[in-house]
Amino acid sequence: MVFVQYPRSLEASLRSLQRQRPVHEILGGGIVADVILWRRRDVTLGILLGAVASWVLFEVAGYTVVSLVSNVLLLLFSILFFWTKAARIVNRPPPSIPEIHLTEEMVHEAAAFVGLYVNAILSTFNGIVKKRDTKVFFRVALYLWLISLISGFVDLRTLAYSSLVIILTVPALYEKYEDGVERYFKLLHMEVQMYERVYTQCFSKYFFRTNKWVLNTKKLLVNA
Repeated sequence: MVFVQYPRSLEASLRSLQRQRPVHEILGGGIVADVILWRRRDVTLGILLGAVASWVLFEVAGYTVVSLVSNVLLLLFSILFFWTKAARIVNRPPPSIPEIHLTEEMVHEAAAFVGLYVNAILSTFNGIVKKRDTKVFFRVALYLWLISLISGFVDLRTLAYSSLVIILTVPALYEKYEDGVERYFKLLHMEVQMYERVYTQCFSKYFFRTNKWVLNTKKLLVNA
């Protein structure tokens, strides 16, 4: 068995990778984080089942949004109407319809969650334009290119369903198997850093040799 001795700089960088905040706090806390991390299991399961059902209706059955909403409302109003009429005939109480509304807390939590990522995008844009950060520019360009590449294979609806499923599963699985995932990424980061150092040293070595050869060739041509 071969043991690799990693440099101390890598070990220091690995210690800096250790997450200082829990996943719930990183996601903003509150109701939205509870839903994503399955702490409100009934709400999360309802959203997930609703997404799967809508995907089946739109992708498999071929419904459109307008036709689906119209048919559902028509069926709902018809059931309630005839139920109320039948209750009066048989001297029964009419159906009790619960009051459904979004609480102010839920609206504020959702707005804060969306605003957090919107502000992050705007901050990145300002950093590219004002500070002229080359690394951030190429990173954003790579992400946009990947999004464009993915959108060429799947449509926006399928991408939205897949993103929703990922949001409702990956953070919860990461929180559950946090230690194993972090251990794996630490090892992966160590390997990447090792290969990066080797690549940098080799590139610098051959670049220096090539530059020296070019200079010597120019001198010979000038002297000739």
